Amino acid sequence: MKNYYYVTANTAKGFLNLLPSNIEGLRQVISLKHPSQKVKAKVLRQLILKYESTDAVEVLKSALGEDYLDGVVIREKGIAFLNDSIVPNDISGVIELDLSHFTQKASVKNTIQNENFKHHTEKAYKDFETGLRIHDDLEEIYIKEMHFEKADEMTDRFIQERLQGQPKKTRDAHEYHRLFGTTTVDGPVNVIPHITENLSRVFYVKGRAGTGKSTFMKKVVSACIEHGYDTEIYHCSFDPNSLDMVLVPDLRFCLFDSTDPHEFFPTKENEEVIDLYEGAVTPGTDEKYADEINKVNDNYKSHMKKGVVELKKAGEYLEELEQQYSVTEQEEKEILKFIGEKV
Repeated sequence: MKNYYYVTANTAKGFLNLLPSNIEGLRQVISLKHPSQKVKAKVLRQLILKYESTDAVEVLKSALGEDYLDGVVIREKGIAFLNDSIVPNDISGVIELDLSHFTQKASVKNTIQNENFKHHTEKAYKDFETGLRIHDDLEEIYIKEMHFEKADEMTDRFIQERLQGQPKKTRDAHEYHRLFGTTTVDGPVNVIPHITENLSRVFYVKGRAGTGKSTFMKKVVSACIEHGYDTEIYHCSFDPNSLDMVLVPDLRFCLFDSTDPHEFFPTKENEEVIDLYEGAVTPGTDEKYADEINKVNDNYKSHMKKGVVELKKAGEYLEELEQQYSVTEQEEKEILKFIGEKV
């Protein structure tokens, strides 16, 4: 069984890395070192094949795109295999394995490609940052028409319904900080359908910018943590200070921000909409400010599109870099044997 999520993202605040909370308490963290991102991804995919038939495997998808991977966690065994590029320097006890000893030494020319990759990635972050500032103007429109006491009532009622009859655990709950998607060299991506497919209850949180979707979720997190339930907290990959999803495994429910660019609608009986616009905003607000909303929306989306274009350009230079590396089937076998000896 495989579970997919992200711990890295390309955001309006720059590159985001939420790895630490996801490997805390593991007995062994193995960092795979190699100049090629794709070579490391191939090895990680082989490790997934090795473990998935007997263990639950957590696959850490990459903010670089579908051809790459950030890592694999086998939580039941207490092991993580990670792409060294996402391992923070201040994490202690990490075992670093240099895979380059097993692959052919390539005559690599990478200075220009590296510089261009970084240049276009940074330009994307600037575009996203501008987009976020403009998006704040959209929030201001709705905040003026927001009835916060109604939003508080909706939040309190939801928390009461979810925790009613559930025992309060006498333990410190763990917070796993993650993302369900991000913008990559392939464009905006998410794994929401995968995350929600086997849950007992799924709540689609609807609303507009500034109508309290993230605040709603933060309050749910606080209540569940206070009751001793481990909680998966999925941050917004546009503005990481906001939340886009909360999942409580022991209570088998999740709620997520189901608005553009990750808008979904219920298709099963166990799924339900929570609409903060309908429940807590002055009726007719969309119509009242339609011209202003459309203008801000168009401006914000234009910068987001520019950022996506820049990431795609960065991806082209990354691909040029990667084409200089290769790994044979025999080299892969030797690498896997080497890793197996270290576990």
